[in-house]
Order: sequence, then structure tokens, then C-alpha cells
Amino acid sequence: MFRHILIPTDGSPLARKGIRVGVRLAKALGARVTGVYVMLPMRPHGYDDTAIFYAGISSRSWRHSFDKAARKALAVVEVEARKARVACKADIVHYVRPWQGILAEAHRRRCDAIAIASHGHGALGGLILGNETQQLLARCRIPVLVVR
Repeated sequence: MFRHILIPTDGSPLARKGIRVGVRLAKALGARVTGVYVMLPMRPHGYDDTAIFYAGISSRSWRHSFDKAARKALAVVEVEARKARVACKADIVHYVRPWQGILAEAHRRRCDAIAIASHGHGALGGLILGNETQQLLARCRIPVLVVR
């Protein structure tokens, strides 16, 4: 059925749950996984909704901090895959919007499914998916397993 599953992570505890489910699915299907961490590109000068205020942080320090967080988050994917004896690769990609990076990596790596954990937000709590997951589902042409 599925031979290559993309597993996005942001390093959160909920993402760990999505990782475990994605790796278990891959194990059951004999598939391989790719972990992906989407990092914002450095944009210290800007005031639109995608900019982050970087008071006193050099681009080198910023990059180092985020690379460290990304490697730590991706290590969870690699450890879970190794424990399950599932082939795994992991990569950091740079996009302004996480859903764009996830879609681009799924396409670039020819994944046939995505397993993603979703943070619910809004007044209805558990009934509303996180914005990034909603954006991904609206544009994705491959199956997406949303873990809550």
C-alpha cells in the first residue's frame, strides 16, 4: 500500500506521538520513513506576518539555535525508526510556512503518505485541526494520517 511515509516534526510532545504512529504504520506495511523539520528562513528585517523579531541575535546564532532544535527533533524520528527496524532518513528544510515545506518534501522525495500530529486550536478544541494541518490537507494529493 504505502512504501514511503513522510513524518514531519516540530519537536513537541504531540509530534512524538505522531512519530510513533507513523513509524508503527511503516513497520506494519514494510515501508520506509523520512523525518522532516521545517525551519523558517532567516528574515531579520521585516514586519509582515511571517517575520520574527530578532533583537540582538546574529544570523549565525539564530541558525545554530534552530539547527540544534531541528536535529534534536529529528533524532526522535531516527531513534523510533531504528527501534522498529524501519529504514529512515531525516532532513531540515527551509520554508516560510511549515505546510509548504512538508508538501514540497513529500513531492521531492516521492512519498506516498504523510503521518502528522496536529495541534488543535480554537473554541472547539479537539474538533478543529491546527492551521498548518488544515493548509496541508487542503492542498495535499496523497493520503495524510492526522494523529491527535
